[in-house]
Amino acid sequence: MNDIAIRADHLSKQFRLNTQRRTTMKERVVKGKAPKSRELWALKDASFEVKRGEALGIIGHNGAGKSTALKVITGIYRPTSGHVDVNGRVSAMLELGTGFHPELTGRENIRLNGSILGLSRRQIEDMMDDIIDFSGIEEFVDSPVRVYSSGMFVRLGFAIAVKLDPEILIMDEVIAVGDEAFQRKCMDYLYKLRKNGCSVVLVSHSMGSIDELCDRAIWLDHGEVKLMGPAAEVTKEYLDSVNAEELAAKGETEVTASRSDESARGSGEVRLVHLDFLDEIGDHANTILSRTPMTFRFHYQCSSPVERAVFGFQIFDESNRLVAGRSSALEYEIPLKIGEGHIDFDIPDLVLNSGIYRVSTSITDQGKIFDARDQSYEFRVRSTDQTVEGVFALPGVWGHSH
Repeated sequence: MNDIAIRADHLSKQFRLNTQRRTTMKERVVKGKAPKSRELWALKDASFEVKRGEALGIIGHNGAGKSTALKVITGIYRPTSGHVDVNGRVSAMLELGTGFHPELTGRENIRLNGSILGLSRRQIEDMMDDIIDFSGIEEFVDSPVRVYSSGMFVRLGFAIAVKLDPEILIMDEVIAVGDEAFQRKCMDYLYKLRKNGCSVVLVSHSMGSIDELCDRAIWLDHGEVKLMGPAAEVTKEYLDSVNAEELAAKGETEVTASRSDESARGSGEVRLVHLDFLDEIGDHANTILSRTPMTFRFHYQCSSPVERAVFGFQIFDESNRLVAGRSSALEYEIPLKIGEGHIDFDIPDLVLNSGIYRVSTSITDQGKIFDARDQSYEFRVRSTDQTVEGVFALPGVWGHSH
């Protein structure tokens, strides 16, 4: 049996955009000939495979070609060039209301979708109660779907997609419309489908969901595959790129430096040149993954000999609350010579949860302040664990005994 569920070979999809169409003779006479249509390549030479039982995530900015790729896979769009082979019964959730007839009831739409997927009437009726129960809209299932809210659409659409025994499940990010309880219920069921051999292709802007559910991921950029590989690696590269673009737009650099030397207080015999944030492999990083090692590197400039210097820092969250702080007073007091150097503070396990954090720094000696800066440095923390809440990702494991 073929172990490849989906094979896309050099897929490309072109659209022609014509913003000024001339539909009547009067418009053609008065306004003249319409400008030539503009070509848009929503997907360009994309190749990838999805194995049976594998989950593939597709990420990228808005307009990157993610939804177009799904519509080509499901046959809604015909590719301009290239081809795609799909081996298995496909169930898809692409947009709110897709596949629903607005005048039919929820129950009738279940029958309609089941017949489209090739199921017999008996098979559909056998699954009916299970689908309605999973959707949680029993009260409205015999009402026309045109009166449904967006959340009800998602509930019914997801229930139909996952309960009609799919071999390949393709989902755009409509699940995010549902409430928290339903999202968790959906994720649990997706794990169950995967264990049963169902292949999943998921488009999402939630990197946590991609990391949690998917084996591999594709990063699309203007229709082209920019990166493909293990989900955690691809999402990290994508987020690093987004953060770098954000910093560049603000006129900042990836190596976070003090906002202004004017923010420094103190006598000045020792000055902090800049504070680096290093990830687990020692690279400069403005975004750090929670529950991984991290290093604060204090680069200093000493203009005159100092018998002893104490380095310290405080970390504040986005609400300006002090969440942590350390000083080298009891561990690391050293004389400083004239010149430059650096001091490291190593964090073996960063327990901060997702968020933006600002850091205040100080270099002192028994009450004398050489250099002090208030929240002049900033770094971000990203967590892939959707079960943690609050500022800290509390270490610990669950256990059970009968």
